[in-house]
Amino acid sequence: MQPQLDLRVLQYFVAVAEELHFGRAAARLHIAQPSLSVQVRKLEHNLGTPLLVRSSRSVALTPAGAVMLDEARHLLSAAERAVSLTQAASGARGTLIVGFQANAAAELTPQILAAFKKRHPKIHVEMRSFDFSDPTVGLADGGADVAFVRPPLPAAGWLRMETLFIEPRVLVVPSTSRFAGLDEVSVEQVADEPFVARKAPDEWRDFWLARNARAGHPIRVGAQVGTVDECFESILAERGIAFTQASTQRFYDRPGLSFIPVSDVQPSTLSIAWRKDVNDDLVREFVQTASILASFGSVPNILDSAAPLTPDSVPQLN
Repeated sequence: MQPQLDLRVLQYFVAVAEELHFGRAAARLHIAQPSLSVQVRKLEHNLGTPLLVRSSRSVALTPAGAVMLDEARHLLSAAERAVSLTQAASGARGTLIVGFQANAAAELTPQILAAFKKRHPKIHVEMRSFDFSDPTVGLADGGADVAFVRPPLPAAGWLRMETLFIEPRVLVVPSTSRFAGLDEVSVEQVADEPFVARKAPDEWRDFWLARNARAGHPIRVGAQVGTVDECFESILAERGIAFTQASTQRFYDRPGLSFIPVSDVQPSTLSIAWRKDVNDDLVREFVQTASILASFGSVPNILDSAAPLTPDSVPQLN
């Protein structure tokens, strides 16, 4: 069976091959250098051959790498052409990629998409899912134009966010758990239990493990996962328990799980995020649409929602 090629990974490889320097390529792609190195290594593993010769001072292409660079450029160009021709045939004027994780913006999501589509019927909006490894939900590496995110996010000068709503976090346990029948729990009550951890940067991972509410109590990790589905499968397998936003229950509830309010854990904020170093009127209008709809408070059981942004109050994107 031929290995499958991911266009995004090909973009990573082309950047490294053109720069011949992982640091410069990572800066060009707006991603962390270790992540870039891992992705290129995976590509080499999938192809079964080294594409780069690495040393402490230089990076060079192997003969196979030189061939791959040429072919990758052709593939990426062909992919862009396919998108352009398809959009032209459908009458679409462009694509807006919206990054999301799990249940995106909960009940707001279809409302935002419908309102934006009404204003821009010729624009194709692509909802693109990202796993827990990227809390910026595609913004860091250009995989998304705008994204629904849940802070805390890594500090970045290019990142801008606006809060849409704040909701409680709940504890998810198997129905067989001794906590399943409780009306409420505290972090102290469950601190000794094994938890399902997210495969994510430390700050984001620790937020979802409620490290700051544990008073220094060590965390027991029973499993590490990349998606909400993997998390819930681990909980059903009794490998651990986990904190999640309350709205998750309405979209991912399934037999064998119990969702319990938590008395003393910080709530979860749902924000709309974009790159302020990219000037895009469609992003600006999508952000404004999301903010206005969020101000109506249509998401159940939220703690707070944002005041609507006016055209003058939406920050400039450049």
